[in-house]
Amino acid sequence: MTARDSILQLQKQIARTVLGQEAMIERLLIGLLANGNLLVEGLPGLAKTRAIKKLSAFLDAGLSRIQFTPDLLPSDITGSEVYYAAEGKGEFRFQPGPVFNNLVLADEINRAPAKVQSALLEAMEERQVTIAGTTHTLPELFLVMATQNPIEQEGTYPLPEAQLDRFLMHVYVDYPEEKSERDIMLLVRGEEQPDEKAAGDAPHTAPEKVAQQVIFTARKEIHAIHMAEAVESYIVALVQATRTPERYDKNLRNWIQIGASPRGTIGLDKCSRAYAWLHGNDFVRPDDVQAIAHDVLRHRLLLSYDAQAEGIKPDKVIDRIVELVAIA
Repeated sequence: MTARDSILQLQKQIARTVLGQEAMIERLLIGLLANGNLLVEGLPGLAKTRAIKKLSAFLDAGLSRIQFTPDLLPSDITGSEVYYAAEGKGEFRFQPGPVFNNLVLADEINRAPAKVQSALLEAMEERQVTIAGTTHTLPELFLVMATQNPIEQEGTYPLPEAQLDRFLMHVYVDYPEEKSERDIMLLVRGEEQPDEKAAGDAPHTAPEKVAQQVIFTARKEIHAIHMAEAVESYIVALVQATRTPERYDKNLRNWIQIGASPRGTIGLDKCSRAYAWLHGNDFVRPDDVQAIAHDVLRHRLLLSYDAQAEGIKPDKVIDRIVELVAIA
């Protein structure tokens, strides 16, 4: 079985237990394959937590869940030096925090103040944590999935732009389609049912987990995917349009206050390659770039006061940019 076959099988396994959220599952896998971190925004009960828990269940990877609250401390995330004493001698030893895992769920990240949120900055960008002057390396397979609720903003702390920019993608999660709602109900009902097979003759076997090495092999294949110079220029043009919108449209100029950083260009490159690979292509097309443009750019645009007053959302701005920027 090839690396892509294994990843597609992993995608199907997750989709069978997280119904009606195929787009979120695909973005979660793209984030893992592109070696990035995800900010997932959606109303409560839309299977955000369930998705990453199922990813951990079907992938040979550990999972830590951090519930962000106003009283959380940075050391609750990164770990700290703990003093141990034995036989009259004492020493400080590093006690790793929950960030030292393969998959980290930062649940409701905007519930904690900026000082706590910033504890993830070094981990997300450099894949290491520095405590008391000593640097500790995180696992090679590492992904942070942070969630936030678009409503109930009372008592929340907006993420600083510097931290938002470190997320590879900002994924919106919407309600599942009506046809999936009954299936969700039946799935949960079945999970609450006692496992009859466990008491019978037939042994209950868990599905074989996908090895971490499959992810590393897939990343090498994704890195080798061909991207034509015209597509590279198209990616650069999309990002440049967020910085110089007056070259394209008067409305864009009024909507955008600050455009995307170079991380936006890098993110489009990585995610479009992963998207193309996941869909069985050995080269990147402009369609692949457009398919993930919203997820990569929406959190990197700072809209003007006029745009916010008009109720303009980042997705509408990106739609306009995609419409106006010509494919080379």
